[in-house]
This record gives sequence, structure tokens and C-alpha cells, in this order.
Amino acid sequence: MGDLPSTSGADTSDGWRDPRRPYLCLHAVDVFVRDQDQSLRFYVDQLGFNVAFDARLQSGDRWVAVAPPDGSAVLALVAPAPDSGLYRLIGRPTGVVFVTEDVIGKYEEWRRRGVRFSFTPRLRRVKYERPQPGGRSTGPSIVPEDPGPVWGGVFTRFRDVDGNSFALVGFDEVNREIEAERRRTAGKLESERRTAQELEIAKQVQARLFPQRLPPMETLEYAGACIQARQVGGDYHDFLDLGRGRFGLVIADISGKGIAAALLMANLQANLRSQCAVAWDEPGHLLRSVNQLFYENTSESAYATLFFAEYDDRIQRLRYANCGHLAGLLLRRGGAIERLDSTCTVVGLFQEWDCSITDCRLFSGDTLVLYTDGITESFNDAGEEFGEQRLIEALERHRELPPPAVIASVVDEVQRFGSQEQHDDITLIVARCRGAGQ
Repeated sequence: MGDLPSTSGADTSDGWRDPRRPYLCLHAVDVFVRDQDQSLRFYVDQLGFNVAFDARLQSGDRWVAVAPPDGSAVLALVAPAPDSGLYRLIGRPTGVVFVTEDVIGKYEEWRRRGVRFSFTPRLRRVKYERPQPGGRSTGPSIVPEDPGPVWGGVFTRFRDVDGNSFALVGFDEVNREIEAERRRTAGKLESERRTAQELEIAKQVQARLFPQRLPPMETLEYAGACIQARQVGGDYHDFLDLGRGRFGLVIADISGKGIAAALLMANLQANLRSQCAVAWDEPGHLLRSVNQLFYENTSESAYATLFFAEYDDRIQRLRYANCGHLAGLLLRRGGAIERLDSTCTVVGLFQEWDCSITDCRLFSGDTLVLYTDGITESFNDAGEEFGEQRLIEALERHRELPPPAVIASVVDEVQRFGSQEQHDDITLIVARCRGAGQ
């Protein structure tokens, strides 16, 4: 404890976080006192230290310890028995050195609080004792000015209420390191602030990519929602006006997470919306064009699962392609459940790609549900997934509600089931056929 702190610039403050090294730190330095309560008041009230511990041990002894404001060390205030050898150590130099960047300021502050100093702060040089042949170094020491390799600094001594003496020093080299660390910390905080600001902007931009209006349908009421696990994510849903009474429902899950997935999501959305204008009458051709563009504009490992459905409002027909996505669920009014399984592989991974289109009819009271794995793969403390069956049961419980209320109820059940932090985006589309004129 009496050695000077390292000025090598090595940062060891977070060493306990490094899994490559065993945890090691200074536990406490014993300072022998006559009265623990009296000493505690001195260190807390006059020096401004914090109480680190104040507990009763199994032996019945009281363990009291204090720490300077930065918590870098702990002083245990030990009250030995008067007839013990340790009692004679009370009132002696402790060998403990406190370092501050402003010795004069700390001297004036503590002196006003009644702390006794041996002398006013003095300029001192700190000399490093080099090892001699056959001997070993004594380490850095505080000495009067003399020639040799030195660091400049200011030095004084003070005593506690029991006369235990401590050194209070300030070193030019330490002060430079402190200032450099403050600059590094300020730079890091500024970088984090800019990153957070940029993420917030990205979040606002991505929010505008989701549907801003719902094309009116006479025979279908529908809604969609995306609850992102991070500020931005890779889930995508959309509602597209395909003209001539036809309507597109889209849900997709981009590979990856965070900013990278959000950029891919924006790319996929732009491709889909642009191709709808030129290939609106042929879903297969539309999706082949989307796959080609996504393949050409992304890295070779990027891909997306995609469910694209075209609903014809006049004849209540649904034509769809499931591109490696989770099976859509069609809850028939009579209670039957149909799974709209995959019809082709994922989008964007292969240049040579094709898909097949499947169709079915919707009748009044039928409900189509599209979702991403953030729902079914949400897990609880026991490691159980929410799963498709729980989703179906939740949908059946709430099937009489309007689609926006169904979504809110299902999401609430998923979030209550998964007590852990949300790990993936949750996206859900619910569309209910109500028949013409209803």
C-alpha cells in the first residue's frame, strides 16, 4: 500500500472483468485504532470517506472499514485489546500513501475540517531506487530533492484521531495520467452519445419504412405490429396496394440483427415496393425479381425468409408464396386450422431461384395469421419456448376481438411468458375475412 501507483498507463481498473485472469484485488489494510466509532466519524466526516463495511463477525468482533471516494482501497479500522501487541501499533506511521491531483486543495479542505497535518505541503522529488548488483530494488520512495531519475510532486503527512500517520502526495506523472484518462473517458462518452443519437435517428427512419396507412379492403380487416428487441431490427411487415382490388400482405425476417439487419430490411422493402409497380399482376415474377435484386445488392451470406400473400378483395382469394418462412396459420371459422407451409427456399441466398404460388379461398370469419420467430422462440426461465401451439391457443382465446386487439393480446401473452429480456423482434399480422357487405 505504501508503494506509488503505476504510471505506465496500463489500465487495470477493469481487471476483474477479464475472464482470462483470476480475480485478484486488495482486500483491506489494517489501521489500528482505540475506538472504532470515533475513528469512523473521523474518516467519514472529516476525510469524506465512505463506509465500506460495518458488520458483526461470527466471533462477535465488529468489522468496520472505510474507503476513499473512488473505492480503490479499503482501510479496516481494527480496535485491538489493550493488552495485545497490536495495541502498541496505534499512533505509528501506517505506510499508507494517498494520491491526489490537488494536494494543496485537499490540504486546505481537510485542515478546515480539523485534520492535523505534520507540515504544509512541500515540493518533493520521487526517486526510483534501482536494484544494485546482488540486491533488489526498494521501489519508489519519497525523498528530499536530490539528483537522479525523479518525478516531481507535492508531499505532506496527516494524522487521524489516534495519531496514525498517512502520506498525502501528488505526482506530476500521475496527474498527467489522470488528465489523459479523463480525455479518453470524455471521448468514449462522446462516441457513445453520437452512436446513441445515430441509432435513434435510424430507429425513426426505420419506423417510417413500416406501413403508414392501410389500403381499404371491403372483405378483409387486418392489422400488423412489430416490437423490436433493439432500437432497430431485421423484421419487416408491409401492406401493399396492388391495384384492381388486390392487396399484398408481407412479412419477412432478415438474417442477422441490429444495424446490419435493419439495412437489409430497408433494401428488401425498397425492392418489393419498386417491383410491385412493374410486376403487379404476376406474384411469381415479382418475387423472382425481388430475389435477384436482393442477391445482387447484398453479401453472399445475406438472406431473408419471406411470406408474400396476394388477396383479391372481389373473390376473397389468397395467393401466396412462403419463402422459407414459418408456416402461416389459417384459422377457419369452424375451428379447423390450416398451416400455410413453405413453398420455396429463402430469398437472396441463391441467384438461380424460383418459387411456386399456392392459393386458397377465405370465407367470412376465417383468420389469417403471419408471424416471425420472435413469438414462437420466446422462452421462459425454464428454457421452454412459447411455440406454435401456445400461439394457436392464444389466437383461439382472442379470435372474436378485432385484429389490432388480437395482436395486442397475443403480444402481451408472449411478453408475460418470456420473463427474460426480449431477444428477438416480435412481428405479427392478423387478417380476418368478413365477407362482402359486412
